[in-house]
Amino acid sequence: MCHSLSLLLGSLVSLGYAVSALSLTFQAPIEETEWRLTPSIFECIFVQPIPDYGEGVFYHEAGEDLMFHLRAKKNLMGSGQAALHIEPPNWSPSQLAIDLGYVDVKQQDRPLNVDPMRANKMMQALLKGLQPTFTRKARYDETEPIRVSLSAANFKSFYKDYLGCVTGLLPVNFRQVAKSKVNFGGGGDRISALEKKKMDLIILYVKADPKVKAIYVDGHSDSSGRRYHNRRLSEQRALNVTEYMVKKGLNPEMITTRYHGERYPVASNKTRAGRSANRRVTIRLEKEDEQLEDEFAP
Repeated sequence: MCHSLSLLLGSLVSLGYAVSALSLTFQAPIEETEWRLTPSIFECIFVQPIPDYGEGVFYHEAGEDLMFHLRAKKNLMGSGQAALHIEPPNWSPSQLAIDLGYVDVKQQDRPLNVDPMRANKMMQALLKGLQPTFTRKARYDETEPIRVSLSAANFKSFYKDYLGCVTGLLPVNFRQVAKSKVNFGGGGDRISALEKKKMDLIILYVKADPKVKAIYVDGHSDSSGRRYHNRRLSEQRALNVTEYMVKKGLNPEMITTRYHGERYPVASNKTRAGRSANRRVTIRLEKEDEQLEDEFAP
């Protein structure tokens, strides 16, 4: 029954027939369509309220690609897979729908999550006046389809604001810099230009996010040479990293600098690749109300 219903719906949509007559459809009327943009340097949230259902949410986080999810007050779709189609508006039914495959449906506040490639296709479709639509059997009645559709009304005017928000996003997000490492070559303590670029992104994020309250810098070495020498070498590497961050404007009171020599390897010191991985300084950021596991290796 379920498979037959999915095939029937897919066939009807691909042929351009109206499925709405067979289904319970949730969509904002043209005159009531709203777009709400919540901008920041950390994320751009672009939302359309869907009456009696919830919200369609385009979510663009700093350092990531565009995503989309549905937020439901009460999800009436059954678990499984919903068909995602780009459909023509009601006033132009002669156009054929475009099939974008299936999306998993789960029984939670966000029943549907769409990957970046298809999320971008959905946004492009809205720019053309088309309607991204999800269709799935009803949770409580397998014979009735549930359709949730985004309205393209007023989208273009708000899209410019969205682009402005995206332009102002930081190049990285917290997850991407919360645990980082600076690698060192041979037995030296000099920070390479490539590693400085990596550190510059960390510094940029810390300056932008007042919730970052502490930075932990931990120096390490491989097992080449005497243990005392390795400890001093790991110390100098950690101090050099801390000094660089302070010179770039970070508050030294935020930074805790430690060094451990060869005590915490992340790879075997018997291979060249392993020794290279062990010659490092780890940088860990800590935010208010967000304790990360205190570990010396990323």
